[in-house]
Amino acid sequence: MAKTAIVTGSARGIGKAIATKLAKNGFNIVIIDACPLENSEETAKEIEALGVQTKAYQCNVTSSDEVNNVVEDVQKTFGSVDVLVNNAGITRDGLLVRMKEEDFDAVIAVNLKGTYNFTRAVAPIMMKQRSGRIVSISSIVGIQGNAGQVNYSASKAGVIGITKSVARELASRGVTANAIAPGYVETPMTAVLPDKVKEAMLEAIPMRRYGQVEDIANCVNFLCSDEASYITGQVISVDGGMHM
Repeated sequence: MAKTAIVTGSARGIGKAIATKLAKNGFNIVIIDACPLENSEETAKEIEALGVQTKAYQCNVTSSDEVNNVVEDVQKTFGSVDVLVNNAGITRDGLLVRMKEEDFDAVIAVNLKGTYNFTRAVAPIMMKQRSGRIVSISSIVGIQGNAGQVNYSASKAGVIGITKSVARELASRGVTANAIAPGYVETPMTAVLPDKVKEAMLEAIPMRRYGQVEDIANCVNFLCSDEASYITGQVISVDGGMHM
């Protein structure tokens, strides 16, 4: 029976690349996104063309009720939940002294609580199966911080904390939990940045190129494979050498 992977925030960008890569390796794919369902269903159809079963859900990852309902339906539909990729995330950048409280709360809710909600929902299933892979997308700024991103940095550092704690709790049940910390990746989110900002970012990357969504997807794919069965509680930086 084919394994099933839930990928949050996967209608486009890094999440879509991850879902596509896993599908090419035979995983059935569950698309989770907050965007209108038709957008997610369009991505699901593209992935389904690769020969795997797919299903799209519109879900607010900050709502434990919505998350629990989705995971319950996924288990009924697919029979198992073998992989969870916590990728859903937002930014609301601003300097600390100017940051609105609602912008701090929104980023923490989606990036951190969303990771908690989905991880908590799938953990009992994976524990019962005595197998599973949880991969959460953190960020280089969760390791080293970044001016103007107090909320985002805090949320991504929190993702690392969740990952390490979950790895310790679930290791004896055959479930691994790891995090990936991307550097600057070319996505719709970064495409709107001013040219001067992009140039400064490029100067900070030893490899002198931006990451591609496929770079992140390849690392996720490895962590979800049998070859990574003895790796857990780790944070892998995929950043062209920015943090070393």
